[in-house]
Amino acid sequence: MGALRIAVFASGQGTNFQAIADAVQEGKLDVTIELLVCDKPAAPVVERARKACVDTFLFTPKEYPSREAYETEIIAELERRGVELIVLAGYMRIITTVLVEPFYGRMINIHPALLPAFPGVNGIRQALEYGVKLTGVTVHYVDGGMDSGPIIAQTAVEVADEDTEASLAGRIHAAEQALLPAVIQQIAQGRVSLDGRRVTVRR
Repeated sequence: MGALRIAVFASGQGTNFQAIADAVQEGKLDVTIELLVCDKPAAPVVERARKACVDTFLFTPKEYPSREAYETEIIAELERRGVELIVLAGYMRIITTVLVEPFYGRMINIHPALLPAFPGVNGIRQALEYGVKLTGVTVHYVDGGMDSGPIIAQTAVEVADEDTEASLAGRIHAAEQALLPAVIQQIAQGRVSLDGRRVTVRR
């Protein structure tokens, strides 16, 4: 079986993209990154992709009449490259059924909280303001809802009394960069199965 062909979607700094690219370079991931999809052409992740010799699909959403319009273009690009798994790694756009339906069960997202707690934006700030003692990161399948898809894996991160949003974010991001490549490798090895909302990861 050949390497799993993936596309990474990102909007910002691209630290999770970098973690995936580094794992591929180090031989720890049985995947090829076929494409970076980015809705902000000036985002730092674009330069990371260039350095990793990964092709990019860059677009500006306001230049399209609808989300569905640019998602249709993205799908054509994914299909042309034979992409088998989409990895949302800090992609800050709502996704429609145009993209979700053909890739359901083949699209994952990383979220900086222990879902179903604190979905949506600012998951780290929400957890801190709520006063929880434990938060973390979640990798889940994308189902079109707001961080509502079946959960594949989670890592807990303790919240210290003296934590600020920045200090907690540092530990959250470190946990993300460890968990996301690990889950991608489990998928690449065919060890992850989805049945309704239940996800099983075989040892």
